[in-house]
Amino acid sequence: MSQDPPAAWSLVAAAACWGIATAISKRAVDEIAPTTLLPIELAISIAVLGLAAVATGDTHLPTEHRAQLAWLGVLNPGVSYALSLAGLQRVTASASALLWALEPVLILALAWAVLHQRPTRPIVGGAALALGGVLLVVAQRGVGLSAIGVTLTVTGVIACAVYTVLSSRYLADSTALSVVIVQQAAALTFAFVLAIIAFSSGHGGSLRDVSAGAWFSALGAGALYYGVAFWFYLHGLRTCSAGVAGLFINLVPIFGIATATVFLNERLTQRQWTGAAITICAVTAVAALQHRPAKVIPLITRRQPH
Repeated sequence: MSQDPPAAWSLVAAAACWGIATAISKRAVDEIAPTTLLPIELAISIAVLGLAAVATGDTHLPTEHRAQLAWLGVLNPGVSYALSLAGLQRVTASASALLWALEPVLILALAWAVLHQRPTRPIVGGAALALGGVLLVVAQRGVGLSAIGVTLTVTGVIACAVYTVLSSRYLADSTALSVVIVQQAAALTFAFVLAIIAFSSGHGGSLRDVSAGAWFSALGAGALYYGVAFWFYLHGLRTCSAGVAGLFINLVPIFGIATATVFLNERLTQRQWTGAAITICAVTAVAALQHRPAKVIPLITRRQPH
């Protein structure tokens, strides 16, 4: 299905926001504890999305499956991003962006196991190739990676993939914007509870010595990662199929790596560049081979429309 240039540019802009915001979050999480950063970013996100809802007149919350959607919001972006930020504290922004490229592969596996949506052999082959590319990236020593960081990030990706598969059962006729607001509000509640527990146990960190740059990064990442990116993605979905829109998500690692290289001075080894190229090409091929109902895709990405 073809799409007009404005839609394509909006989808590219959404992917750019997600990739850039990953690097920005890395700058923030180096000074702000993940359990503190998460509620800050989610609060900014909800403010941005609330303004978008008022501007578009989409102020009606979902009437069907609201409780289920809220609990899924606790899973993602709540649990998922709590783990992701904890992982980002221990790995490079480039590696984090590429580890999230595993999500489409995991969604395929879970959809097969839970929804009995069996993938074709070409899709399985592309998924295996993508996994191999990710392994080339993370199977390194001394390049800003740690086993704990990789494990936390991958666990966050798994949580997001589970969310995606379960969400497909409860979308009904609710708009994407209203669903995301409900889910992020539930996630913010979870994040506040998590922050209180962390502070009471002495692991919440202090905000006294946080630099202005870190604060700017936290606020910018919250608005960009969840709010602005979603706005662009929603605009793109208006004039092209969700399946086509999903292809643009595979640009996220490219923007993430580029931003981390320029602003964080991160460098990939030659082996990691090879793995990155394999992963991006394989995930793009898998997305192109998929044929899914359009109504399932808008919440399929980790970026929350993820």
